[in-house]
Amino acid sequence: MADECVFCEILRGDSPATFVHQDDTVVAFMDIQPITHGHIIVAPREHAVLMSDLNETAAMRTFRVARRMAQTVRDSLGAGGVNLFVADGEIAFQDVPHFHVHVIPRYPNDGFGLTFPRDYTETRSRAELEAIASAIRSASGQ
Repeated sequence: MADECVFCEILRGDSPATFVHQDDTVVAFMDIQPITHGHIIVAPREHAVLMSDLNETAAMRTFRVARRMAQTVRDSLGAGGVNLFVADGEIAFQDVPHFHVHVIPRYPNDGFGLTFPRDYTETRSRAELEAIASAIRSASGQ
């Protein structure tokens, strides 16, 4: 665990949290700055800044708990939908340097939204998509 990581402080018991799930690998607790009613943070006990820094087993268990929490907020809080959100890196709005998944319950007129770039509605050419896919396949060994 990292000394200056607020999530590691929570895991050590040095900072308070309201837990909704705990096991040997993953914890889930209420976000203290919730975007919507019932916003939960799901984090592995293992300190890893980025998703790619986390071992695959812990990553999959984190997503499994996030999936379960998503269904739980639908059932217990009456959420009409759920966003699972990962901010992986500073440019992606990660503000806590410990990999985690946000479980954000959604309600009508909850005030939360996504803003897309202006060119979002423009369809990309098949050639452009194939070039990007080729670069990704090459980098991933596919």
